Amino acid sequence: MPKTARARGRQVNAFQALALLLSFVLVAGLGGVLAAGLALPGVAIANGLTEMSQTAFDDLPTALEQKALPQKSRILASDGTLLATIYHQDRVVVPLDEIAPIMQEAVIATEDRRFYEHAGVDVMGMVRAAARNAMDDDSQEGASTLTQQYVKNVLIEAADSAETEEEKQAAINNARASEGTEGIARKLREAKLAITLEKTMSKDEILEKYLNIAQFGSSVWGVESAAQRYFGMRALKLDYLRAATIAGITKSPSYWDPTLHPERAEKRRNVVLGLMLREKYITQEEYDTGKATPIEDTLNVQTPKRGCMSANVAIAGAGYFCDYVTKVIRNDEAFGKTEEERLGRLYRGGLTIWTTLDKQMQADADKEVKAGVPVDDPSGIGTAMIVVEPGTGQIKAMAQNRIYNNTQDHGKRETAVNFNTDNKYGSASGFPPGSTFKPFTLLQWLKEGHALGETINGTKLKYNLSEFNAPCTNLSGTWEFGNAEGKGAVMTVLQATMNSVNSGYVAMASKINLCDIFTGAAEIGVHKAGGLAKDGPVDPLPANVLGSQSVAPLTMANAFATFAANGVYCQPVAILKATDSNGEELKVPSANCSQKIDEGVAKAMNYALSNVWNGTAKGIARPGFAAAGKTGTTTHNEHTWFVGYTPRLAAAVWVGHTDAMKSMHGLTINGRNYSGFGAGPWGSSIAAPTWVRFMNAALGGGDNPGFDTPPNDLVHGKKISVPNVIGMKENEARSALAARGFQVVVSTQRVPSALEAGRVAEQDPQGWAVAGSVITLRLSDGSQQNWDPCKDDPNRPECKKDDEKGPPGRDRDRGRDDSANRP
Repeated sequence: MPKTARARGRQVNAFQALALLLSFVLVAGLGGVLAAGLALPGVAIANGLTEMSQTAFDDLPTALEQKALPQKSRILASDGTLLATIYHQDRVVVPLDEIAPIMQEAVIATEDRRFYEHAGVDVMGMVRAAARNAMDDDSQEGASTLTQQYVKNVLIEAADSAETEEEKQAAINNARASEGTEGIARKLREAKLAITLEKTMSKDEILEKYLNIAQFGSSVWGVESAAQRYFGMRALKLDYLRAATIAGITKSPSYWDPTLHPERAEKRRNVVLGLMLREKYITQEEYDTGKATPIEDTLNVQTPKRGCMSANVAIAGAGYFCDYVTKVIRNDEAFGKTEEERLGRLYRGGLTIWTTLDKQMQADADKEVKAGVPVDDPSGIGTAMIVVEPGTGQIKAMAQNRIYNNTQDHGKRETAVNFNTDNKYGSASGFPPGSTFKPFTLLQWLKEGHALGETINGTKLKYNLSEFNAPCTNLSGTWEFGNAEGKGAVMTVLQATMNSVNSGYVAMASKINLCDIFTGAAEIGVHKAGGLAKDGPVDPLPANVLGSQSVAPLTMANAFATFAANGVYCQPVAILKATDSNGEELKVPSANCSQKIDEGVAKAMNYALSNVWNGTAKGIARPGFAAAGKTGTTTHNEHTWFVGYTPRLAAAVWVGHTDAMKSMHGLTINGRNYSGFGAGPWGSSIAAPTWVRFMNAALGGGDNPGFDTPPNDLVHGKKISVPNVIGMKENEARSALAARGFQVVVSTQRVPSALEAGRVAEQDPQGWAVAGSVITLRLSDGSQQNWDPCKDDPNRPECKKDDEKGPPGRDRDRGRDDSANRP
């Protein structure tokens, strides 16, 4: 059908007037930036835009600020396995020689056939486009060159990095304006910048930058990412048919995206093939073959591995570790002075981040944690494991019985909350560690020169808080607590440790500097997990000796790793190395390893905690190599733990409710019911067996050294003679023993004796004991005061005649003077 004749006197629009006038001036030979400047007044008057002045145009920039393009960052496991890509824009920047020549030609044929002929602004193209547009309102043809399009993309990219969302949107809208005053100003700015740019850059440099900056899909930037996304290949390997598909997208990235609209994309591809044939980049035969090929036959769409949810696919359960790494970068000033700068570097900087994650250990940890409490267990109980390498601080594995999902559309057992870490690294707030906190009291006990063989009074279950030596705080009132084992007893520190006796440990805490217990713990990284409880060291309170304040599993595992490393403390680290998009290595957080505990003290700690297998964990199969650790259970079985280590690995396992301080007693967890007196669950019920299974899997086939021999004095203590107080009155006996540095416990049970009632009839121990130990006294009930010992045993020394005795005051068999020790 012939077109209807156009009405006479038709007014051209502002863009058409601009194109015609600019073309006229350039063709007339005035050229360059000056010509563009001369064109503006006429256009402004013709369009009635008198507010736009010659001065305003002169103020337009002539230099284009080109910043590094946003590139996606990669997070890798220690062996190079890709965990995830993190990005604001899915882009991989490549040089021109890594882009197939046919891909370059396809874009030139489609976007700017005279690219190698013009000087930034295509005068002939503008004339042609202006003429066609003037003739047909329905067939608007653009006249922007690749150089101008590159300029536009640079301006949009700069706008995208504006500080506020409002500023960003306004700048983007301005960069994309196509009508009215804003449209004219944009076109003039692009033209002016393009002409200047071509004076400083070669055509190939401009083409390379355009092919890396342009959008080639709804969420793909640059031809390299487009080639990988749609075809699973490098841009260097593209053939003419796939190149035509990509070249056709950029005109309208979402509309022509082949993953969203394959039928549209095929039609557009065929148009591009025609343009390539016109420019003789392909033959007629290639055109015919390509046009007849369904686009589905060429596509090999790759699912983008964006964000840490993809890490779960790469390595079982690795999403939480990946997320932790991103938060380390967000929080650590090693990656920038401000949080905005750090996040910009992560999401736009094209970083390659090698992490400490061990692929096999992560798989083992994920398996065993979920074997302890399955993800879909009806109880809903949570469990988590964190693994740290002693002597390096490297986090080797991080697992929990949940599925990592950081979207709002998640299932019942899917979450982004990381149970293993502090609040600022994973949104959890830690958990009360219970008896796994006791080793920090043991640490201070040994630091102050006490020994594992020293006896303590574990019968006391109520204290006046003034009994504690706590110079850093003011304590008043009383405190009463209980034992899972009952009333307690006099025991050695080693016994109190292996059997986890609360009263024993509180007794220890009352004999040493309470404040230094928590200071010593802080020196090896122990702190509150944050969240509802503020960050900082654990508060120096007697109740916290028994693990009342919440800490993260990572904190506990890393502190115990210090014992394993014979006192060398390292800050936990998750990143081994990071490079920027140019391959330059960046500074990463350091473990800052240093000797924090005397080696002898650390070795004594290892000896003491190795006895857990003879105490609270004796009911489970121990690992097949040297290992130490501590079970932990809070007061009403709300949380249970096992924190343990070998010389090679340290790990913490936590089990409990994730949402409240609720008892697990009475629940059925993983098919086992924990109802009835003494049923638990305890630290030895789920946490310790999970720990053992993991360690056997991780270390079972390797070389596992034992712990070093501890100093004898710290294990057995320095023994001194114990005064013989049998026959003394109670107050006299107490004074005599206290003068030697011993503690005294008087049994409530009276014993039959010929001594006067109330006098010391028995003492334990006699002879020699570790300095500072408890001496237990039993008083006479006086029931045998008239008893003649010589009738029952004539051979007793006091019953012999004088001539049968040795020299006065001498033991004839031992040759020592014991007269001072007789009643």
